Amino acid sequence: MIGDLLRRLTAPEPEPLPFDDARLALAALLVRIARSDGAYEGVEIDRIDAVLARRYALSPFEVAKLRGEAERLEAEAPDTVRFTRAIKEAVPYDDRLKVVESLWQIVLADGERDHEEDAILRLVAPMLGVNDRDSNLARKRVEAAGG
Repeated sequence: MIGDLLRRLTAPEPEPLPFDDARLALAALLVRIARSDGAYEGVEIDRIDAVLARRYALSPFEVAKLRGEAERLEAEAPDTVRFTRAIKEAVPYDDRLKVVESLWQIVLADGERDHEEDAILRLVAPMLGVNDRDSNLARKRVEAAGG
């Protein structure tokens, strides 16, 4: 399953992803952001689980399963540029904007704006086709909500 999804994500012209594949790809991007500083900690895992549960109305069991698959996909996924390009081409803008907001939730999960996480998110948002203004507004919404 992961190999097939990776092939579709990295195809020269990716087609829109089916819902389950898009959900997995976006979950893997959350994991990639959380791992970007070299520390993949409980608070970030808990935040990923909360984001996935809320976004997709999943039970704790379903969330754990999805996150496990996302962790495997993220570990096997190509560089972030090709990975995000594929998501950009396969996922509508409004959903990508919500993903950027979710990514900020992960970056701010431990109460700190870690330099590595912040830097990768500032690179990833434009790769997803989300401009700096919208990304900053997403960050401010997350900060206003308490991270």
